[in-house]
Amino acid sequence: MAYQEDEYLQIAEIQHFAFCPRQWALAYMEQQWQENVLTIEGHALHDKAHDDSIKEKRKGKIIVRGMPVASGELGVSGTCDVVEFIEDMAGVKIPSYQGTYRVIPVEYKRGKPKEGEEDILQLTVQAMCLEEMLATEIPWGYLYYGEIRHRSKVEFLSATREHVKNMLGQMREYLQRKYTPLIKPRKACASCSVKDICIPKLGKQKSAKKYIEGRLNE
Repeated sequence: MAYQEDEYLQIAEIQHFAFCPRQWALAYMEQQWQENVLTIEGHALHDKAHDDSIKEKRKGKIIVRGMPVASGELGVSGTCDVVEFIEDMAGVKIPSYQGTYRVIPVEYKRGKPKEGEEDILQLTVQAMCLEEMLATEIPWGYLYYGEIRHRSKVEFLSATREHVKNMLGQMREYLQRKYTPLIKPRKACASCSVKDICIPKLGKQKSAKKYIEGRLNE
């Protein structure tokens, strides 16, 4: 099925959902968000990457910054930090340019590679959007991490693509039910930008029902 534009999710949502479904729900369903030093640094890095006043065209390569992308099949839209078009005889034609090009999305992150897969999923969604828009196949892209100043190559595996689709389905289910997932406290909560709203410590407390049942059984 193809989604209508008013049904689209933002590409960035999947990164938040993969990190913590509750964080995603607080930010995108309840519109609650707080900035911290980590998110501010991240915005600064993305602003530079999205600066479409910076034009780069080198021999055999075109670099596009802040490129809007969307997928009717997935029902998502957003912006790629950087998309590189590399001359390749087996590539795809690009409007306004001669020749054919291989398409490589590049996502910029402020820190270093994460233990989780949230960054990989976000980049994979971008690639899937570009594939639909340009009628091409994109086997891999890059994650650039500002803390280590290094690119990490990401292959867009079939299992990851299916995981993206399943996760988007879960997000839509929560939206339909208007349900905010419960707290699952973990180490990453300490640096979360919505920890003061989420109050993860409350997740460790017994529910009122269990407390009353315990008292009655004494």
